[in-house]
Amino acid sequence: MNTNMTHSLLTPQERRQTIELLHSARCSCVILKDGKPRLFRERGVKDLYRLLTTEPSSLAGAFVADKVVGKAAAALLILGGVGELHADVISRPALDLLQKAGVAVGCTLEVPRIINRTRTGWCPLETRCDGLTTPGECLAEIERFLNETSAGK
Repeated sequence: MNTNMTHSLLTPQERRQTIELLHSARCSCVILKDGKPRLFRERGVKDLYRLLTTEPSSLAGAFVADKVVGKAAAALLILGGVGELHADVISRPALDLLQKAGVAVGCTLEVPRIINRTRTGWCPLETRCDGLTTPGECLAEIERFLNETSAGK
């Protein structure tokens, strides 16, 4: 297990229970804030984007346990002011962005890039955020992507 925790906002038991909840409840993401866990099940970055744009205070200082974190998700977490993250799988670009922003990060597996669902290439947002250097730049690409994908439905 790769743990790059620079400081801890939680007790080891709170962190472990939140990560266990991520798996036992079969959700994509658990956000623990003020001792209260919230469970999310959307694919991709939809839940994080919605929280950032409609309930930004729900992310500020929170502990997030997430199954897969690519660079786009990392940007949303940073913009939301998340205090600490555990990712089952995290891409190197996401880890770099989070560490640069000073977010405490622990992960089970670090990978070069997040792969798309069909395993034929990179995740679309990992591709779109490649080469971008700030969370704000990534947010603009995330918004374009979500607008394009919702328009195509």
